Amino acid sequence: MDYIIILAGGKGLRMGTDIPKQFLPIGGLPVLMHTVKRFREYSKELNIILVLPKQQQEYWQALCDEYQFMENCIIADGGETRFHSIKNGLKLIPDDAQGLVGVHDGVRPFPSVEVIRNCYETARKTGSAIPVIPVVETIRHLGTKDQSYVTSFLDFCHDSAKRTSTMALAAPKVQSSTVPRDEYRLVQTPQVFDIQLHKKAYAQDYRDSFTDDASVVESMGCAVTLVEGNRENIKITTPFDCVVAEAILSSPHSTFHTPHSTLQTPNSTLHTPHS
Repeated sequence: MDYIIILAGGKGLRMGTDIPKQFLPIGGLPVLMHTVKRFREYSKELNIILVLPKQQQEYWQALCDEYQFMENCIIADGGETRFHSIKNGLKLIPDDAQGLVGVHDGVRPFPSVEVIRNCYETARKTGSAIPVIPVVETIRHLGTKDQSYVTSFLDFCHDSAKRTSTMALAAPKVQSSTVPRDEYRLVQTPQVFDIQLHKKAYAQDYRDSFTDDASVVESMGCAVTLVEGNRENIKITTPFDCVVAEAILSSPHSTFHTPHSTLQTPNSTLHTPHS
């Protein structure tokens, strides 16, 4: 039996709105509903565990009523950190369960069904699957403040007048260097694992170095398998991301259209949950 744990604990601070980002509407439907529907599209049998802060659970239920959103989800309480939230979700899976569990960001509404399927199929063979995409921008690594960069720059200024004019730049600079981008990948979700492996990983004590599920599993000495993600699988955290999300949904070439039958206009105004 397979599971997906969808994390939805955002507060919307970077959005500049009182409404948590997972509840903001895109394409006529709250972000989180789009996300849930993607996984239901992948599998009708998949067990969906939705992790929400206690103070947002009533609001979510009200949204489901307003939009007539009937997808069956098991609700788990959000924790102090992402690690603790996932741990709470894992507690709802029987200790002797066999199969796979994925973990996904609730504000990533556009994982393709193909990527979801590949993650589960790969993890069934290797024990883990992490979707990644290539880096297309130039990357620089930031180091510590270093006076040598200033000195080397001034060495290029041969005449005294130019040297004098550049002395204002002679404060310590942050050392940086270009790194080969083909050696790096951007990590997405869902990250999928064997259930027993993941339960064992989350039996560890929390560490600040745990930034995602892969880092928790790797801390036990286990390697993870990388699979190809999809570039549309953005994480919605800023107003600009909402613009991109609307563009994805409205594109005539998009595979992420929401069927009109699922879109319901709310009949009343909901009170914003306290974060």
